[in-house]
Amino acid sequence: MEEIKFPRMDVQGKIAIVTGSGQGLGRWMALGLAHAGADIVVSEINPQTGISTAEEVERMGKRSLFIETDVARVDSIQAMVDRVVEKWGGIDILVNNAGVNIRKKVEEVTPEDFDRVASINLRGAYFCAQAAGRVMIRQRQGKIINIASAAGLLVRPGIPNSVYAATKAGIIMLTKALAAEWSPYNINVNALAPGYFATPLTAPRLQDPQILQSIMDSTPLKRVGQAGDIIGPLIFLTSDAAAFITGVCLSVDGGRTVL
Repeated sequence: MEEIKFPRMDVQGKIAIVTGSGQGLGRWMALGLAHAGADIVVSEINPQTGISTAEEVERMGKRSLFIETDVARVDSIQAMVDRVVEKWGGIDILVNNAGVNIRKKVEEVTPEDFDRVASINLRGAYFCAQAAGRVMIRQRQGKIINIASAAGLLVRPGIPNSVYAATKAGIIMLTKALAAEWSPYNINVNALAPGYFATPLTAPRLQDPQILQSIMDSTPLKRVGQAGDIIGPLIFLTSDAAAFITGVCLSVDGGRTVL
């Protein structure tokens, strides 16, 4: 009789960095990883929200470490990674979540707008992965989850999202490139592409009845995402259960990208 090794669907004892984890998806994912057993590095530019998330993690009985980080600056990223290694000895999981959006029509986007969005969403994710990846290469193991977006896979009429969409499409291809290059070191690199979630950043749009109806019309499951909807796929991809998955972008969007 073949012996089956049943995988664990948790991250017990792992060290996880979540960038932009002071609010919204990042906060949910940090708390979700803590609930599944990880110690959490709250990498966040806003001390107030970052410390709040770190305190929530500790109330859950896990270690937390808040590090004020500006992912638009490579020196800030490297200082964050160095401190994690110095304090806790290694990095098992990196969630590249920090991101911004500036909604303007193409003809109104300034070079400063472009540079701000690209420097955080794409350049920041790249150099966070580089810095954490160097540690994971030495360890011969690690999990990197890049947060893409449904906007990196499709365009919806009337939503001026050109720069954001370009960076999120770049995240998807970056995920594939890193997965291929780092597979010899047992580093899994995958992406999650969320649709609309009920976060502080989307709250103003969701409060507009017309916009909400438009979202419902383009979402087969007829609702916006909640905390558990992003936490579940994240825990799966960072757990041993996804050990044979790399280079994948998983849409978490209520079916939005199938229409």
